[in-house]
Amino acid sequence: MKKPLLSVVVPVYGSDLILPELVKQINEKGKSIEYDIEIILVDDRGSDSTWLVIKELKKQTPNIKGFKLTKNFGQHYAITAGFEKSNGEYVVVMDCDLQDNPKYIPELFNKTKEGFDIICTLKKKKTCSRFRKITSDFFFLFNNWLSGVKLEHNLGGYVMLTRKVVDDFLRLKDQHRHLSILLAWLGYNRGFITVIHDDRFEGESSYSFSTLIKHAIDGIISNSTKLLSLTVGVSFVFILTSIISIISIIISSFYINFNIGWPSIVVLILFCTGFILLAVGITGMYVGRILEQSKDRPLFLIQEEV
Repeated sequence: MKKPLLSVVVPVYGSDLILPELVKQINEKGKSIEYDIEIILVDDRGSDSTWLVIKELKKQTPNIKGFKLTKNFGQHYAITAGFEKSNGEYVVVMDCDLQDNPKYIPELFNKTKEGFDIICTLKKKKTCSRFRKITSDFFFLFNNWLSGVKLEHNLGGYVMLTRKVVDDFLRLKDQHRHLSILLAWLGYNRGFITVIHDDRFEGESSYSFSTLIKHAIDGIISNSTKLLSLTVGVSFVFILTSIISIISIIISSFYINFNIGWPSIVVLILFCTGFILLAVGITGMYVGRILEQSKDRPLFLIQEEV
């Protein structure tokens, strides 16, 4: 009888020198699982020769599927493309840089036997700079305060999902997407294993600090309206403060020699104007996302496949 299938989805960007070792390790570590393995490599259109490497690997490794996107859509859109092309009863998502070690695939699979539909990884050790660790911690804190979903500290993007979770994920049409946030929103029974985040096999991360900030803002704004509620709350504080100040000025002008100085007025105007612009900017970000969502464009386009 034909073995059941496990899919390994890997979004690929700027990792042409890593792919041969990645494919080799996935196949080696997956031998202990009584499942056939398909490796889905989604080329997110970096500037290197990734697609040529994928086509060459396909000639040597039959269980590879390669998909080349028409442009750089982004990691989470490439993951969505991989989900759509996967056929496995279980689907693993991992990065292409071997910081997500394939040796944990059997452990992730064994965790599904406990009845979990989503098995996440928690990073025991992060191989990144202290500044990146601090900003990562701040993101989890800020997200859990503002977002509609809660993320565990040190949560990684290395996960295993059952087929029904993948199918439900594909029903989500969010234009701005963050894998961990959307999986948390879906619900389902979630299990966890602890992993060590290895050093990058070769090269450097393509994520700049500004890109990470943008990604964090997209994740929060796309999943919560709490920022809008906060601006309304702060506005009421400003109004209340203004009323108290007006009453105080009126009383002071009758009973004491009270002269209002222009510096305090200028500071107050600048402060209020800054807050108004902030509130308008936050509102604009939400309106912009409504526009993008209303266009109903496809999340990704595939140019070529092997």
